[in-house]
Amino acid sequence: LVLVTGSLTVASSIAAFCVAILIAILRYWEIPVLAKLSTAYVEFIRNTPLIVQLFFFAFGLPALLSYVWPFWCHALLALTVNFSGYFSAILYSGFLKTPTGQIEAAKSIGLKKWVIFRKVIFPQTLRSMYPSLCSQFIFVFLTTGVISEIGVIDLTHAGLFIDSRTFRSFEVFIVLTVGYVLMALLFRLVLNIIFARKLKVGN
Repeated sequence: LVLVTGSLTVASSIAAFCVAILIAILRYWEIPVLAKLSTAYVEFIRNTPLIVQLFFFAFGLPALLSYVWPFWCHALLALTVNFSGYFSAILYSGFLKTPTGQIEAAKSIGLKKWVIFRKVIFPQTLRSMYPSLCSQFIFVFLTTGVISEIGVIDLTHAGLFIDSRTFRSFEVFIVLTVGYVLMALLFRLVLNIIFARKLKVGN
């Protein structure tokens, strides 16, 4: 159960981050039509409850398109879509914070647009926005509890199952809370170690 929660968190965060990079780039480079569509996507996702999106991907979309996936696939898709909107907003704000002088200097020595983004803008964005991205990652983990609503057997689902059989709600949810706290602290520790190593390599 811990592996289910942890693996869904990591997988959805990585997928969401990759989608978020593309969305943030489309917005930052102000590509006609695509930039507006990307902005609309972000606003729509950030202003829609995750539980509604989860039910849409688990029940609405399969009914419309007549396909059947395991519940964890629906949960992965919903989490990816939801958090790609949040990750992209963080990345986009980081892109905008890149000093104009550095970009102009890169242009003056003949670097192409994509090279400037890859060598100047993106690395600085990751460094400056890393704490926000980490906080969002932890939020992804904590939000995975809602996937039990569609039948995914995760930590929350296990806690609810035990509670329904024992009626020891206080003890069950204390243990569940401690479990989430410990996993969140572990994730944060790993992320801090990764950031420290990146800084050491960068220096």
